[in-house]
Amino acid sequence: MALPHLIIGNKNYSSWSFRPWLAMRVSGIDFTEEVVPLSTPDTKTRISEHSRAGRVPILKDNGIVVWESLAIIEYLAERFPDARLWPADMQARALARSISNEMHAGFQALRSSCPMNMRRPRRRLDISADAAANVRRIDEMWQDCRETYGAAGPFLFGAFSAADAMYAPVVNRFDVYDLPVSRPAKAYMEAVKALPAYREWEEGGRREDWVIAHDEA
Repeated sequence: MALPHLIIGNKNYSSWSFRPWLAMRVSGIDFTEEVVPLSTPDTKTRISEHSRAGRVPILKDNGIVVWESLAIIEYLAERFPDARLWPADMQARALARSISNEMHAGFQALRSSCPMNMRRPRRRLDISADAAANVRRIDEMWQDCRETYGAAGPFLFGAFSAADAMYAPVVNRFDVYDLPVSRPAKAYMEAVKALPAYREWEEGGRREDWVIAHDEA
């Protein structure tokens, strides 16, 4: 049986690709990967070879095709239950799914103002009131999760989970744009950044030479 195959965009910029990639790498799920550079003349053609949705990430697993980051993570949680991508406790799992879906559907002001950029030198960026409200909401959620479930480990629900994968690109945004966050949020960010898989992705992004101008805030 072939390994799952994950099609992703540029590691420097593609926050949506980063999420399932990190979930798989941290959880020890073996897979192969294929990078399709974004914003090039043949990007759409190359992606359409794998999915009509026309966007990355895409997971192909022995005839099954799944797209969209959170859908991929949900599929992986079913396909690899030993990976324990969601918390075992029902209440924690419900909260983890809720904040993950909030990330998937929201925070557009932050996304627009502060694109994920693994190569960006850390320096403060002035952001809009709407983006600042997004930052406060995320900080609040992180603090609540850490206060309730943090005794078991350094991540949102103690052990690493899908929720941490969903918020990993935000860790990069808060870091490289030097956005003001609480002390608990900073401690959580350091735990995520210390993951070997996070550092592997970051180094991959730094080695890329593709530049997408509108993502260079």
